Amino acid sequence: MKAVVYYAPGDIRVEELPSPTCGDGDLLVDVDACAVCGTDLKSFKQGNPRIKAPLTMGHEFTGLVRGVGARATGGFAAGDRVVMATSISCGKCYYCRRRWPNLCVDLAPMGFSYPGGMAQQVLVPARALANGHVLKTPRHLPAEEACLAEPVSCAVNSLGQCGLEGGDTVLVLGAGPLGLMNACVARAMGAGKIILAEVNRERLVRAEKFGCDVLLDPARDDLAECVLDETGGLGADIAIVAAPAAAPQQQAISLVRKRGTVVLFASLPNGRSELKIDSRPIHYGELRVVGTSDSAPWHVEKAVELLAAGKVPGGKLATIAF
Repeated sequence: MKAVVYYAPGDIRVEELPSPTCGDGDLLVDVDACAVCGTDLKSFKQGNPRIKAPLTMGHEFTGLVRGVGARATGGFAAGDRVVMATSISCGKCYYCRRRWPNLCVDLAPMGFSYPGGMAQQVLVPARALANGHVLKTPRHLPAEEACLAEPVSCAVNSLGQCGLEGGDTVLVLGAGPLGLMNACVARAMGAGKIILAEVNRERLVRAEKFGCDVLLDPARDDLAECVLDETGGLGADIAIVAAPAAAPQQQAISLVRKRGTVVLFASLPNGRSELKIDSRPIHYGELRVVGTSDSAPWHVEKAVELLAAGKVPGGKLATIAF
């Protein structure tokens, strides 16, 4: 089979590899779509010490089950379309026992610890099945949309951290794919108004078809003034920072109302992740500043539901290349 194999920064190769052999507890999957995560691009440009190189890349994938191990759990059959919560938990540590498997101390992600989905076939290991990381999708969901279940699940986790209530105003900072996914999931979960801010004009234009109520360019618009105008002088109920930059993470504190929530969705580069934050609004406004990382299987299940219902428009998000 052909596979995209990571060796080192700047060294990613398309190679011919032996097709994997399905073990007793495994699934063998014919991959028909794999999305490119921002982490994949960073790995190519800067490297990634988490990848056990050389290793097949890709963790945002979907495919059809070809083989089912004799002792595989989960009730899967040949022909099922499957997706994954691809950071596979151990099922035993403190965090797994608390039902926080995305924070597992022994995470083993596809494309990092196990060969990933940028290949014609992928072997889903028994550990993933045993811990519930593999899910079926409806048959009508196209492959190029189903493979977005993993990134959409991260937005589901993000919104789950917020205490979102019906009618809330949600400010999303950053209109890349994950910013758009956060906006769509927020709407699906009952947000009344979505404000989307983005400095990249091309991305801002592309965002127009995603149904946000207000689009802002912080390079041209006074973001704080505009948010206050849109919220009757209060500030947003929730601000989700989906831009991997320090400035919007710092500014978000001043853009939410008292008892509002700031979600740090995007990560900053290692070694350049310190923020200078005014703690007074947090203290006197009783703000919540929360992080969110990765997702659990039930977040993927919800993501599949939203994609299948068209509440997250996967067809608009996917740019297809062959």
